[in-house]
Amino acid sequence: MGQKTNAVLVHGAWADGSSWSKVITILQDKGFNVTAAQLPLTSLDDDIAVTRNLLATQKGPIVLAGHSYGGVVISGAANDAPNVTALVYIAAFGLDEGESIESLGQQGPAPAGAAQVRPDDHGFLWIDRDGFRQAFAADVDPAEARIMAATQKPLSIRSFTAKSGPPAWKHLPSWYLVSSNDQMIPPQAEEFMAKRMGARVSTVAASHASLVSHPKDVAELIALAAASIEEPAA
Repeated sequence: MGQKTNAVLVHGAWADGSSWSKVITILQDKGFNVTAAQLPLTSLDDDIAVTRNLLATQKGPIVLAGHSYGGVVISGAANDAPNVTALVYIAAFGLDEGESIESLGQQGPAPAGAAQVRPDDHGFLWIDRDGFRQAFAADVDPAEARIMAATQKPLSIRSFTAKSGPPAWKHLPSWYLVSSNDQMIPPQAEEFMAKRMGARVSTVAASHASLVSHPKDVAELIALAAASIEEPAA
C-alpha cells in the first residue's frame, strides 16, 4: 500500500470505540494504521471536535468511517481536514445540511427498534437492556449482545435533535454499507441517503450492528475505499 493509509473509525450511539474491535484487527492485518474515536456523545459539536482533533494527529491519507450516528459526525468532521480522502458510512446517517436525526425519522414510519429507546432524567437516550439485542444486534452472539447492552453509552437528546452543517460527502468520495435487516435505521432510508450522496453502495444481510456481526464486510469496504483513492502528492 506504500505509505500506510490511516483508518479512523467513529462509533455511533449506544456504543463506544470498542464496537470496532473486530474490524480493527482485520484492517491492521491489511496494513492500515487504525485509530478508533471515543466520542462523549454529549452534543454533535463536541463529537465533531473530538474527531477533528483525532484527524489532526494522523500523518498521511485518511479513510474516515462512521457507524450509525457516527455518520453525522464524520460528515462534519471531514470538512477542513485535508488528509481525509474518503468517507465510509456503515448503516449510518448521511444527513444533508439542516437535517437532524430527529427530522429525518419523522419522514416515515419509526423503525421497530425505536420502541426500545428510553429517555432518562438527564437529557440522554438509552436502549432498554431487555430489548437491546433484538433492536440493535439481533445477529450478534447473545452473550456478546448482553455485554453491548450493559456497556452501552447513551446519546444526548441534543445530539439527536442537532442540525447538520454542510456535509463533507458533497465534496469527498463516499462508500455506504446498507444493513438489510436493520431495526434502528430503516434499510430504505439507508439506501435513500446512500443514493443521495452518490456513494458506492454495498449491502449486507445484517442487523444495525454490522460492524460487530459482519466485520469482514465492513473492513473490506473500508479497504476498497482506500484502494480506490489515489494517494495525494507529497
